[in-house]
Amino acid sequence: MNPARLSLRTLRARIRPGESALILLIVAADIAALPIAGCQRAPSATEAPAAEAKDKGAPEAEGVTLKPEEIEKAGIKTTALAAVTHAPESTGYALVTTRETIAQAVADLTSAAAVERQSRSALARARSLAGTPGAMPIEAQEAAERQAAVDHAAFVLAERRLSATYGQNSPWKENYNSPLLGSLARGETKLARVTFPLGALGSAVPTKLRLTHIGETQGSKSIDTLAVWSAPADATIPGKSFFAILNGGDANEGERLIAHAAVGAAENGVVVPYSAAVISAGKYWCYVEEKPGLFVRTEIDPNMPTDEGYFIKQGLEPGAQVVTTSAGQLLARETNPSTGAD
Repeated sequence: MNPARLSLRTLRARIRPGESALILLIVAADIAALPIAGCQRAPSATEAPAAEAKDKGAPEAEGVTLKPEEIEKAGIKTTALAAVTHAPESTGYALVTTRETIAQAVADLTSAAAVERQSRSALARARSLAGTPGAMPIEAQEAAERQAAVDHAAFVLAERRLSATYGQNSPWKENYNSPLLGSLARGETKLARVTFPLGALGSAVPTKLRLTHIGETQGSKSIDTLAVWSAPADATIPGKSFFAILNGGDANEGERLIAHAAVGAAENGVVVPYSAAVISAGKYWCYVEEKPGLFVRTEIDPNMPTDEGYFIKQGLEPGAQVVTTSAGQLLARETNPSTGAD
């Protein structure tokens, strides 16, 4: 006989008339469920810990685990991150000036200075002969004075034109025989005009700039500057402009560059080499070897690039072992576990 029917018959006999039939329905449902629960399989010894961890919300294991021979076969190499400091940067644009403009301005100034010296000497000689038998006629002396004044005005104009074009605080200020100015005129040294957006740098004049080529591959060496000073405003581009003497580099005359200026206080962090970065799902990542053979993918922020790599303020600590060779193979292995570490 079915145990469920026997139990219901016994219970029905014990209930007195007038008692609620609801009790019968609840008990019947419980009895009917007993055989079903009894048929469930108990979790195995290996499944029990996993089920318990899942109930507690424990994170699943991440990363890629490789054996030593797989690491060697894939050519995976790591580099320990060093502690560095880096200041946030603001970005602007630079134009390498042509030497023709500088050479013309220097030539005009040199010519005006020579003519002014000659007329000044002629006037001094005429005045020294005044009252002697060899004295010049009064008309000739007046003409010499007039010519000296004209030549002096021409020299002052050439001087002011150079100052107006390249700023009043240039390194060759009041020294137009400066070797630097001659080097710029000959094209041996390059001069760039840099413009930053309004408010990007405040009122301060940066002491140093970092220039990079447009479209340059990551990791290429940037061009530093030897001197920076304020420049007249650029009528074609709103912003604040500066002149900068380039410290070497392969910049060409007329070339446009990207300028970087430090703003704010330097921050502590690490630099992740460009070779360590991989892109997945529109984000930048690197692989950290958390323990021998275990490589865990960690997201990085690419918004603070440097010459050596991406400056990271948080998420990675100095000393972390970051994969710098074959990081792409780890990404392929993680996203497609069936892929071998070739």
